[in-house]
This record gives sequence, structure tokens and C-alpha cells, in this order.
Amino acid sequence: MSTPNRTGTLRLTVAQALVRFLAAQHTERDGVRQRLIGATWGIFGHGNVAGIGQALVEHAALMPYHQGRNEQAMVHAAVGYARQSRRLSAHAVTTSIGPGATNLVTGAALATINRLPVLLLPGDTFATRPADPVLQQLEVPYAGDVSVNDCLRPVSRLFDRITRPEALIPAALQAMRVLADPADTGAVTLALPQDVQAEAYDWPEEFFAERTWTVRRPAPDPRELDAAVREVRAARRPLIVAGGGVRHSGAEDALRALAEATGIPVAVTQAGKGSLRFDHPADVGGIGHTGTATADALARTADLVLGVGTRWSDFTTASHTLFEAPGVRFLNLNVAPFDGHKMSGRTLIADARTGLEALTEGLAGHRVDPAYEAEYHRAKAAWEDRVCAAYAAPDPAARPTQAQVLGALDAFVDGDDVLINAAGSLPGDLHKLWRPRSAQQYHVEYGYSCMGYEIPASLGVQLAGPDLRVWALVGDGTYLMMPTEIVTAVQEHLPIKVVILQNHGYASIGGLSESVGAERFGTDYRFRAPDGTYTGEPLPVDLAANAASLGMRVLRAKTVRDLREALADARDSDVPTCVYTETETADTVSGVPPAQAWWDVPVAETAGRPAAARAREEYEQRARSRRRHL
Repeated sequence: MSTPNRTGTLRLTVAQALVRFLAAQHTERDGVRQRLIGATWGIFGHGNVAGIGQALVEHAALMPYHQGRNEQAMVHAAVGYARQSRRLSAHAVTTSIGPGATNLVTGAALATINRLPVLLLPGDTFATRPADPVLQQLEVPYAGDVSVNDCLRPVSRLFDRITRPEALIPAALQAMRVLADPADTGAVTLALPQDVQAEAYDWPEEFFAERTWTVRRPAPDPRELDAAVREVRAARRPLIVAGGGVRHSGAEDALRALAEATGIPVAVTQAGKGSLRFDHPADVGGIGHTGTATADALARTADLVLGVGTRWSDFTTASHTLFEAPGVRFLNLNVAPFDGHKMSGRTLIADARTGLEALTEGLAGHRVDPAYEAEYHRAKAAWEDRVCAAYAAPDPAARPTQAQVLGALDAFVDGDDVLINAAGSLPGDLHKLWRPRSAQQYHVEYGYSCMGYEIPASLGVQLAGPDLRVWALVGDGTYLMMPTEIVTAVQEHLPIKVVILQNHGYASIGGLSESVGAERFGTDYRFRAPDGTYTGEPLPVDLAANAASLGMRVLRAKTVRDLREALADARDSDVPTCVYTETETADTVSGVPPAQAWWDVPVAETAGRPAAARAREEYEQRARSRRRHL
């Protein structure tokens, strides 16, 4: 309970004041208001148990709490929640000082790279320095004010250390500003020295008043808009590249309206996939290194590329080799000026939905040449045939390939399902092959491509949408990184579905290793052979048994037929359920089309092994096609 003091103040500890403040923060967009901080995840140690831990107990009615098992995983869960909430609501994550705090770094990097809000509240070493050093204190001889939490500075959009109680007021307000800012959001870190957390202060009651942070929809500058309309009208082969900003803005309807009015084809990044349904005539699928032949062929001949809410990563641009047409121009619609100025393009700095609506209005009566539409419609149909071929499983008694696993899933999911993935060979296959039925269905984290993201993120998505069916797709390498939050799913009765694909190693990096002359070194999960290499028998690891030991219901699928039955069972399950299958390896059966564009991974310039020498020759040939768009 708070202690009244002089008129207009409440006597609370710093931690109690922070929790009470967070519970009163809201966002509003388009007339819809919701909590900004929906809940707090926490693992407690001496650095936060007597501060934030006690405050969460004191204010349990105000701030929901979730117990995690791994600090990095808690951030992943919070990021999954924020993405599913279209960045309008976020979670906080509290840890102790020391290993708990440094475990946040990977999750913070993922959040900031993907422009997704999460509030990090790590404990910190004593501000008053009653003993020096204390347990888990990093001693830096030249700087007494540095702690391990300073590792979070480069991966946070805002970092502050609260060394005095009164400093919390401006710091907390700045933290909310960044979390709610569509152009500047990401991980926000408030480092909390453990003695300051427990210190009492007379807080002005206004600090705890309900606040609503408006999530802006900035409109385009009229001059930029006029120039953009002229660019589009002058283009013969325009192409839209839809990124994650379309989803964050809720701009899917506006994108569809523009595509239908103008006939301009829409390619999608990993974060933008699902902006149009797969069967929309203008949708040409993923673009870039993991894209479709349809989208990449259009990119090579496009004379104008309209990027909507994209960061223009190297996978999207095929390391700046994809957009080949002489004189190709770029037009970037982005709420963030930093991203809007990439590719040396003409800028249209605005909210994605607002900007798309303005473009549609300005382009009234304009449509691309019918021959161009017919061209990409034919190419889209041809690619769909390739997807069907990859998904096909002619022998239901055979072990499935990875593509056939996706084909089996394709038969069971609908628009209310969410598929989550982040790393390995699955993101490339999903970007090429998956058929999204809704804007929310495709959830692939590819800004950081962080192994271990999928299972904890599925918890956050499930918390944001309790009625959703949430599928986490993981390979064995990813599963071994972070299965810990299965325990949390069991504890919280979250009916996530985890599909484990066992292929005995890092399949994606194994393939990449082979292509760059590294001969799959260190990428298989196998015993050592007599020559010392990891080329012996596969390791007898039973991941299904591991998942069962953590409390999941487990369904084993040896064949395609088993897999279909297990997925149907899991789909309707109301408890956390795992479907486990061993897949046919890519070097014996491959139904996935190869990469349709290059990706720059430098190869040894000199080497004594023939594989590396051959790979270098190919690298030099590919690199010559790279260009800078100026």
C-alpha cells in the first residue's frame, strides 16, 4: 500500500512507483485505446527481488506478471506479444544484475533491429557503493560508473540508469515516448540500481495519472506526395516491395486498394509477407535471396521500386545485385526517415496506411499496361505450380521432406492460425513457398534471425491472441538453443503447438558452407569418425522425449501419413502439444526451388582446397554484378 505524505504526494519506493506508473500508461490509435505495458515478465535475483519483485507483489492487481525460465526468452516472448499487438502494446522484462541482465542483450538486439517495443528493467549495482565490488559487479579501472548493463546501450533505442529516485520521472516519461513512437521504437532499457529500487521518495500524484500516448499517423508532405505520384505515373514497370511497416501500421487494406486500382504487382519481404493474401492477383510472393522467381524477375526489370515500410536488408536486395535495370529509381514510403533515405530513393516520409491512401487518391485513373499485368499473372501461376510440386507427397508411407511438412501444415491452417519461425533453412522455404491466408498468419523474425526465438515468441503471440492457434516451427538446432519456455507454456496452460523437424544438424548453414567451399565443416550433429571429423553416425538425441519431460504432450510422426494425423490432432488440442518428425535431408531429396538471387557471403580469396577455389571463382563473378544505387 502507498503511504500518504504531504498534500499531493505518495510515499513509495522507486520500484513501487515505477510499477504503478507503468500500469497507468496507454496508447491510442484510430480511436482504439489499450494498455501500453500489458504485463511484466520476471526472473528474480538479489538485484531485483527486494525492489521490482516486492513492487510487483504489492501491485499485483495493477500489473499482470509472467514467470519465465530464461532472460533472453522472456524478451522474445515480449517481442512476440508486441508484434502480434501491432506495436500498440508491449511487455516489460525484469532481471537481476549480472548474468540475468547480460542475458537480455540478444533479445534487445532482436527487438531493436525489428523495430519492436519492449521495456527492459534490469537490476544494477549499488548507486551508493556501500561495498566495492559487490557480487556480480564488473570492475572497470578507468570508469567507476560502468556496469554490465552498459552492454545494452548499443542495442537499445533508449538507455538510462536511475541513480536517484527523482530521476525516474523524466526517464520513465522518455521511455514511454520511445515505446509508443512508430519511427523510433525498439528496446528501451531502464537500469535500476538495487539500492535505489528500494529507496522511498515522495512522488507527486500527477506522476501516476492515466496517460494516453497517441501513436501518430503522419501524413506525407504535399510536395513529396506530388513528386511520388509523378514518379509512379511515369513508370512502365513499377514494383511495390511491402515490408514490416505495412503490418505495424495496419495498412493491408490500403495496400490492397492501391494494387487493385493500379495493377502494380506487390512483392514482400519476410516481415511484410501476408500483406496481401497469397491468392490475390497482385501478390507475387517473397523478394530477394529467398524470394520467388516471379518477384525476382520483376525486380530485375523494374524501372521504379516503391518500398513500403522496408529496411532494405541485404536479403531483400540480394546484396545490391537484384535491381538491374539501367536507371532504376526507388521511392521509399516509410514513417522512419532513416529507412526512408536508403537506396538513395525519393522519400515519402509518412505512416504506411496514410501514405498508401494518399498515393491511391493521387493515382486515380492510372493503371499499368495490361500486358505487364498479364506477364506477372502468368509467372505467378507458374510459381504456384512449383509450390504444389514441392508440397506434394506421392508416397504417404515415406519420411517427409521439409517442404512436405509445410505442405501438410498448409492443409490444416487457416487465417486464425499464426506460424512462427526465425532461423535455419525454414525461413527461406517459408518465404518462397508459404501461402498466407491473413495478415497475422506469417510471423517470421528475420531481422536478427535468432535461433531460439520461436517457442518463447509463441507464448507472447498466444497471450496477445488467446483464441489463436499458434504454431512454432523449429529445427533441431534451434530447439536445442532454447526449449525452456515449454515449461512456461505448460504452467500457464497456453495451448501452443511446437513442430520439431529433426535433420541432425544446421541444415541451412550446412548448405551455405558447401556453397562457399567450407565443405559443411562443423554443421552436422554426428559422432566423430576415425579421421576426427564429425562425419560418423547421427547423435542419438531424442528431442521428443525432451519436450515430453518438460511437460508437453508429444505426437511422433514417422511418415507423411503420420504427420498429417498428428497435425490434425495438434490443431484441436487445448494443451501445449509437440509434433515431432524426422525429415528427409536436403542432399537426398529436394523439392524446394533453389535461391533465385544472390547473397553476399565472402569466400576465401586464397585456399589450398579445390572446393574453396571453385567457390571463390563463382563469388568474384557474382560480386561483379553488385551496384550502388546513387
